[in-house]
Parts: sequence; C-alpha cells; structure tokens
Amino acid sequence: MINVKTKQYKELPISIIGSVIFLTLVGLVVLKSISQHQGGGFLNNPFNKQLLILIPALCLALLIFILPRFTIHKYAYPFYFIGIIIVSLPFFGPSHANTFRWLDIGLPFNIQPSEFAKVFTTIALARYLSDHTIQMRKFHSILIPIGFVLIPSLIVMKQPDLGTSIVMLIPVLPMLYWSGARPFYLFLMVAPIFSMLTAFQTVSFTIWAIILGGIIIGARQTMIMSITLFFGNIFLGLISPLAWNSLSSYQQGRIISFLNPEKDPLGVAYQVIQSKTAIGSGGIFGKGWGAGTQTHLKFLPVQESDFILSVMGEEMGFIMVASILLLMGYLIVQILKRAFLSKDRFSSLALIGIASILLAHAFINTAMTVGLIPVKGLPFPFISAGGSFLITSYMMVGLVINLSVNYSD
Repeated sequence: MINVKTKQYKELPISIIGSVIFLTLVGLVVLKSISQHQGGGFLNNPFNKQLLILIPALCLALLIFILPRFTIHKYAYPFYFIGIIIVSLPFFGPSHANTFRWLDIGLPFNIQPSEFAKVFTTIALARYLSDHTIQMRKFHSILIPIGFVLIPSLIVMKQPDLGTSIVMLIPVLPMLYWSGARPFYLFLMVAPIFSMLTAFQTVSFTIWAIILGGIIIGARQTMIMSITLFFGNIFLGLISPLAWNSLSSYQQGRIISFLNPEKDPLGVAYQVIQSKTAIGSGGIFGKGWGAGTQTHLKFLPVQESDFILSVMGEEMGFIMVASILLLMGYLIVQILKRAFLSKDRFSSLALIGIASILLAHAFINTAMTVGLIPVKGLPFPFISAGGSFLITSYMMVGLVINLSVNYSD
C-alpha cells in the first residue's frame, strides 16, 4: 500500500519537462512547414490543430500533477473499467474507413478511446502488481495481470488497430519483471510468438525448436510440464497458416510489402518507399525548412503524423532526426531512473509502464519510417500531430512528474 502525506516539491524533474517542451516545439516547427501549402479551414491546418489540442493536453497534465498520489492509486481500477467501456463504444457508432476506432462527440477532432485505455490499463496494472508483489514468483499469479491487459488489447485489435493493441501489451513484460516474476515465466509469454513467426521457414523453425527445448530443460520443470510447454509451442507453430488467414487483407498486405516493398510500389508499399526517398534526399543537413519536395508535392502520405520523421529528415537532415531520437532516448532513461529511485512500488511500476509505452511508440514509428517493420500507423510522441495521442502523452507527462516528486514521511 502507499503511505502518502504531504507532497514535497524538492526537485521537479526539469530534465523531463525540458525534453518534452523541446520535442513539442520541434514538432510544431515541422507541422508549420507541412501546413504551408494546405488549404481548407482553420482546423484543417495541422499546425493550428496541434496548437488547439495542446491547450487541453497541458491542462490535463497540470491536473494530474497536482492530484495526490493516493488518489491515482485509489481510482486506478475504476478508470480501468471506464477505459474498457469507452474503448467498446465505437462499435455502437458509424465506422470510419471500415474501422471502429473513433468517437465523434462534437469536438474539432474525433476521440480515439484506445489511447486513453492504454494509459488507464497501465496504471491499473501498476496498482495490481504493487499490491501483490509477493505472489509474483508463482506462474499462476501472473495470469491475472496478463488478463488485465489482454481484455482491452483484444477489443482494440477487433476495431481493428493492431499497432495500438501491440503497444498495450508491451508494458506487461517489464512491469512483471520489476514486480518479481521469474524470467522463465516471461519467456513462456513470448515463446508462442516466436513459434508462430518462425514456422513459415523450416530452418528457422528447427533452430527455434532447439533453443526452446534447451531453455525448457534448463528451467528444470517437471516432465509433464516440459513436454506440454515444448509440444504446445510446436503445435502453435504448425497452425500458424490459420492465424495468417485470419488477418484482414490490409494487414497481410502490409506484411508482404514489408518483406518485399518492390513487389507493389504503388500499393501498400508506396508509403515506405516515399518515406525512404524523403529521408535519403535530405542528406546530413537537409534541404532547408519548407523546401521538402516529397512533402510539399504530396508524394509523402500521412506526413503530419505517421511519417513526420520523414519530413524532418528531408528538410532538417539526418543530424536533426538523430538528435530527436537521442533526446527521446534520454527522456525515457530519465523516467526509468526515477522508477528505480522511487520510494514506493506503485510509482516505480507506473513509471516503467509509461516509459515502455513511449519507447514502443518511438521505436515502432522510427522503424516503420525506414522500412524495418510493417507500417503500423503509430505516431511519434510529442512531435506527430494527433488529438487523442497528444492529450494522453501529456497525461503521461503529468503522471511522470507527479510520481517523481518526493513525499515526506
């Protein structure tokens, strides 16, 4: 449980606040360039829209910062269930581009409930793990926290939104490890994924089976448990073709284009090819602000959100992109540092979860920009345009500042 009394503002995390402000300002500079040649009304301009959304985002961050820590802990479960409800609401409304990700509640922008559910789920998981730390050494004890995350993740996957669903799952492993779960149990959670991914190639599947068997033997489980774990994973690998067929056509297309972009240069691979072209043409120092041809001639799609790093690379060069990635890494390290130094487990677990979410977004967005992974449609934190994600990013900043501040005994 959390022992909370008077908050002592001994040392605000200036390094975190400064990093977030700089990332936000850089994002606004890039969005201003993108907006130069865009017509339409005030809210059709990405720069204007980002400025407008920053107002509620900053207000929410301030509100969360001044909340007593015990309040965040106390209402973690109610907000988790609110997240489950709101992430289900889009199914009862009209679809947007054949998806059910958005809610239209009369605001200048649509709400994406999965972004809020992502934060609520992480905080609820932090509360559960902090209240049940001693039990985490047993395998059956980790099933409940896994269920915490699986429920909203599966709902989001059904919308469908595979990228956000994956991000929801990512904090589970580091948070379980920090709460004391055995590494072998965490390995069992990811083993089925490797079994299914390697099953499409005989050599890779054979190598994986050898590795899997060695780890299971080294863990010294009972004979029945070892046989069940090994052949269960082998079975999952053998039925992987069924899992492939269950994916929608656009998801299959993105994976195929990732493996072989040149096969469909004008189809699903178009985004990645144009992104690589933009980054490559920028060189070390870029073409100059507002001078990106891929951007302003509209060759680069979704440039204000998913591929904003491509715009930055073309106009400001590799050196700016590298600087932003280093700053993002510094921000995440600072959050993890405060997680390690935190005086209570709830705060440390919540900070680890938030750092995991930010890392997942930054890594996936960067990797898909350069074609290392299939396009997932995930924005870059604090830089990409986006209503719900920008608001929840600042909510996480408010949580980080709140949970980083010392408390008196």
